[in-house]
Amino acid sequence: MSKDLKILCSDSYLELSKDRGQHFSGDNKEHEKLLKESCTLYVGNLSIYTTEEQIFELFSRCGDVKNVFMGLDELKKTACSFCFVEYYYRADAENAMRFLNGTVLGDQIIHTEWDVGFREGRQYECREDFDAGREDIEEEAQAHDKSETSY
Repeated sequence: MSKDLKILCSDSYLELSKDRGQHFSGDNKEHEKLLKESCTLYVGNLSIYTTEEQIFELFSRCGDVKNVFMGLDELKKTACSFCFVEYYYRADAENAMRFLNGTVLGDQIIHTEWDVGFREGRQYECREDFDAGREDIEEEAQAHDKSETSY
């Protein structure tokens, strides 16, 4: 089978995340086991304007969403371009991985990865490298908002 055909036949939505996160203290086998049983997805590359309602609406197309946890800057409590989506059933999460990874939402191509599960405090795990330049974007957004309301 050719390399291209193998890629088309692969179940990339079942591939497990290599990122263990800051708060995971177990070993690799434990991490892999939790990912294989997880109903939670990490969703990255969101626009800072993406709302919880938009996430819920999009991801509900693949099954019953239990929770959406938006990523936040811990100090400013502003959007941080990621979220966690928790489903009731693994099969629904697999559908979301299969069909929504690479979807355009709010002019951004989002990506999904398996996650071991949300715990309080993880919504503040903004990655500095990913969020570089966010302050410039926020300043532009605030200036834009002011210009719209100052008629």
